Amino acid sequence: MHLRPPELPFMGGTAATSPAGYDAAIFAAPHGTPYPEHDNRIHAGTAAALRNALRDDSAWIENWDFDFGGRLLGEKEFRLADLGDLETRPEDGPGNRMLIRECTKAILDAGAVPLMIGGDDSTPIPFIEAFASHAPLTILQIDAHIDWREERYGEHYGFSSTMRRASEMKHVDRIVQVGMRGIGSARRAEVDFAKAWGAQFVTSREVLDDGIAGAIAKIPDGARCLITVDCDALDSSVMPAVAYPTPGGLTYNHLTGLIQGVARKARIVGFDLIEFVPGRDESGMAAFTAARIVSNVIGTLASAYPAKV
Repeated sequence: MHLRPPELPFMGGTAATSPAGYDAAIFAAPHGTPYPEHDNRIHAGTAAALRNALRDDSAWIENWDFDFGGRLLGEKEFRLADLGDLETRPEDGPGNRMLIRECTKAILDAGAVPLMIGGDDSTPIPFIEAFASHAPLTILQIDAHIDWREERYGEHYGFSSTMRRASEMKHVDRIVQVGMRGIGSARRAEVDFAKAWGAQFVTSREVLDDGIAGAIAKIPDGARCLITVDCDALDSSVMPAVAYPTPGGLTYNHLTGLIQGVARKARIVGFDLIEFVPGRDESGMAAFTAARIVSNVIGTLASAYPAKV
C-alpha cells in the first residue's frame, strides 16, 4: 500500500504492514491535492509529531483514562494497527488521492475502522470516497470552515471543496457541520448551495451558548457516521498550530464530547484529523492535544468493541 513504517507506533497501536486481524488501523496521509503556489509540505511532519507527543504516556497504557472511563484499549483486547505514512508527494494530487483511497478501502475490506491523520483538508475527499460500498453514510465535519467551493484556482479537489465533493458522492446521505465561525472561503453562493443540498450547520457560537446536544441530535440513531476533524475547529488559544487560526472556537471537551456523543447513538465507521501544522507548535502542547483527540476516538471505539464496521 506504499506505506513507510512508523518509527514509533501511535499509542496503543502495533506497527503493522496489513490491517488484517485488527479492529482499527491508523495511517498518515501527509499530502493531498495542492493549490498552485500553496505549500502543503507544512503538514508533512504531523503524524510523527502526534505519535511523539504520546511517547511518554505510552508507558502508562494500562492506566485508567478519565476521558472515556477505562483503559485506552478497553477490557476486551481491542487491536489497533499503525500502518505508518503513505508515500504521498507534495505536488501529485491525483496520485495522492489514489493512495488514500486504496489504503482506506484495504482497511475497510479487512473489517477494521480507518483512522487517518492528514494532511490538509483535501485529504478527506478520497478518504470519504473509499466508503462507497458502505452506504448510507453520515458525515460529521467539525471545522471552522464549511468547504463547499466548486473550485478554487481552477482545482476542484482542494481543501476548500471537501464537503462539496462529498455531497456529490451517492453513498453520502447526510452532512452535519459543527464549529463554523469567522471568515472562510465560503461566499453566500456556497452557503446557499450547502443549505439547499441539506447540510445542517451548528456554528461555534451555538455550541458555546447552548452546548453540544443540538449538534448530536442531528446525527440519526443507528447511523454509520464518518467524523472529520479540522484542528482549526478548536479555539486558537487551545490549538495555535493550524494554517488558519480563528478565535472563538470549540474547546477540547466540546470536541471529545461530540465524538463520544455520536458513539452513544450511532456507529463511528471512520475518522480523520487534519490541518495540524507542527511548525507552529512551539510548546508541543498542541500536538499533545491533537493526539489526545485521536486517542479519544480509539478509546471510544475500544469501549464499543466488539462492534464491527
